[in-house]
Amino acid sequence: MRSRGSSNRLPNSGGFGFHSRISALVLSMFATMATIYVAARMWQDAESRVYLIQQLHTTTALGNSAISVDNKLKVEACREQEHKLSALEMDLSAARQEGFVSKERPENDSTRSKKRLLAVIGIITTFGRKKNRDAIRKAWMGSGAALRKLEEKGIVVRFVIGRSANRRDSLDREIDNEHRQTDDFIVLNQVEAPEESSNKIKFFFVHAVESWDAEFYVKVNDDVYVNIDTVGATLSAHSDKPRVYVGCMKSGQVFSEPTHKWYEPDWWKFGDAKSYFRHASGEIYALSRALAQFISINRSILRIYAHDDVSTGSWFIGLDVKHVDERKFCCSPSSTGSICTAI
Repeated sequence: MRSRGSSNRLPNSGGFGFHSRISALVLSMFATMATIYVAARMWQDAESRVYLIQQLHTTTALGNSAISVDNKLKVEACREQEHKLSALEMDLSAARQEGFVSKERPENDSTRSKKRLLAVIGIITTFGRKKNRDAIRKAWMGSGAALRKLEEKGIVVRFVIGRSANRRDSLDREIDNEHRQTDDFIVLNQVEAPEESSNKIKFFFVHAVESWDAEFYVKVNDDVYVNIDTVGATLSAHSDKPRVYVGCMKSGQVFSEPTHKWYEPDWWKFGDAKSYFRHASGEIYALSRALAQFISINRSILRIYAHDDVSTGSWFIGLDVKHVDERKFCCSPSSTGSICTAI
């Protein structure tokens, strides 16, 4: 019994050893394959990292050689211009909301669809000057049908005024009533005050160039009588010039005494000689379309001085502008001594 039992155990023991050796061999093979796989992946990853580093260095080197300092400056300049354009678009939107840009779109659209006007004339007026305005309407501007007929000939004429510091007071109501009767005002959302005259002129040009498409934009005081035909002919003679500033050119003394009528707070900027640069006399002058557009685009950064004619002249210093000393725009005193005439 024992020998038989012993013979039975021997085969079992040998089978177990055989299976154990197979399992060990299989595990060893799997371990070897896993080691090879992991090593291969690690080698592949290392190669990828080296390749990427080499590509990065190559790209950087190419980038540095391809983009010169000048090109980098151009890129920066383009970005700066893009920022400025966005800011100007925001300024334009704000100006429309504030009333600096005309919202009378039907009139503007119909005007722009027609032939370009010769001139838009803004007669600068203020509160308490209705007699002057009536005299101008009667003398050369016209009203009603006559004013519209003048527009058909290519000349738009409007009185230009701001708003009272006390909005909707009797001064504003008088202008609103007069405007309803005559329909010949540009009412700016700008405080009407002597110290704001330069800003008033600036925003007149902004409003005019954004409302009408014309060759010229003209500023006239409300104590000036003009020969409209002569003004039209004079401007037509200069319509071939892209950037032209037409007026009775002058200079003059800069007054540093605060008590003087023509005191200039920024007198020290004009040098020891205390003399203004050449500019058009404020009674009447004209700007070509390009210059009015320049004012409109740069209105937020244009420096103003105590006197509007000096301010306007200062905006074109440094620009390629043709200054035309037009003696026909030089006013001569009338017999009354209170009205000058440009003929």
